[in-house]
Amino acid sequence: MRRPLLSARLHGFTSTIFAEMSALAVQTGAINLGQGFPDVDGPAQVREAAKAAIDGGANQYPPGPGIPSLLSAVAEHQHRFYGMRLDPASEVLVTTGATEAIAAAMLALLEPGDEVVVLEPYYDSYAATISMAGAVRKPVTLRAPHFALPRDELAAAVTDRTRLILLNTPHNPTGAVLSRADLEHVAALAVEHDLLVVSDEVYEHMTFDGLPHVPIATLPGMWERTLTISSAGKTFALTGWKIGWCCGPAEIVGAVRAAKQFLTYVSGAPLQPAIAQALAMPDEYYADIAADLQRKRDLLRAGLVAAGFAVNDCRGTYFLSADARSVGYDDGIELCRDLPGRCGVVAVPMSVFYDDLEQGRPLVRFAFCKRDDVLAEAADRLSRLTT
Repeated sequence: MRRPLLSARLHGFTSTIFAEMSALAVQTGAINLGQGFPDVDGPAQVREAAKAAIDGGANQYPPGPGIPSLLSAVAEHQHRFYGMRLDPASEVLVTTGATEAIAAAMLALLEPGDEVVVLEPYYDSYAATISMAGAVRKPVTLRAPHFALPRDELAAAVTDRTRLILLNTPHNPTGAVLSRADLEHVAALAVEHDLLVVSDEVYEHMTFDGLPHVPIATLPGMWERTLTISSAGKTFALTGWKIGWCCGPAEIVGAVRAAKQFLTYVSGAPLQPAIAQALAMPDEYYADIAADLQRKRDLLRAGLVAAGFAVNDCRGTYFLSADARSVGYDDGIELCRDLPGRCGVVAVPMSVFYDDLEQGRPLVRFAFCKRDDVLAEAADRLSRLTT
């Protein structure tokens, strides 16, 4: 008998919950709070810069690592916000969004059988790319309602087969923000066991309640073992542009570049100069991102609480999570499939982001990166759960 066409490494990864729930939103005309993209476009001057780049002839292959102006802009951003000094030519790599950076990192840095410690719930590409690399994920669970880092469990997950820790802060989908003390604990483990750290920081400018974002690469002993990943999509509300980057020591970035060049090769030629300009936006722009999203979080939280939901902590990102049991459901998947018909709102069940299905089973995630009128309408619709 002919063997299955799909590689065993991709079993379980043939579709995403985002596609299913977005299709349900279209079918029902529901407000889609499932997928994390804004419903407004990014800054006009950035979009105009992309148009100018097209008209100016930036339409052919750009340099493989990224155009020099964007590489320099990323390096300047890291120095401006975190005091890090990077060589743009060897310590920065432009990627097709953060998702490609994650995939290239896993393919470049892992051998079959290596173990990757990852916080769960996790962004869905983590599990898929670890599997594609032939490695083994070792999840450490952040538990509702506070999603605090379980330091003893993290330490226990590290074995002599551990190659790297895949970190995400601010954390999707929980909205947790790891403190400096948490990161110092992660750093101590990495140094003690000589581990690499891949740190996904795409929500770096979206922390609330006065909490700072601390890149783990800035901690003692961590620069030389850390790959930091971010992107323009979330920061500038341009998620469809798929311009991301990673930075770190030349040796690590060079390894990732070796894999990346055989994935997309290059992308976004006219978008790269526009993002180079965007990264130079004034401090007020970055402060306003966090303030605006914090206000939207509070708006949606009030609506969820009024609808009867028990709402979990959220200190950053685009996302707020709630417990389906508080509104009479045992299973978040069942609730999410019912919500469009009952209320005209789409959310995402969080169990798909867990290995520990029991921990994820009752949780649902709502995106609040939407216009105020959309969030207010969603809150009004959700009130139908209790009427």
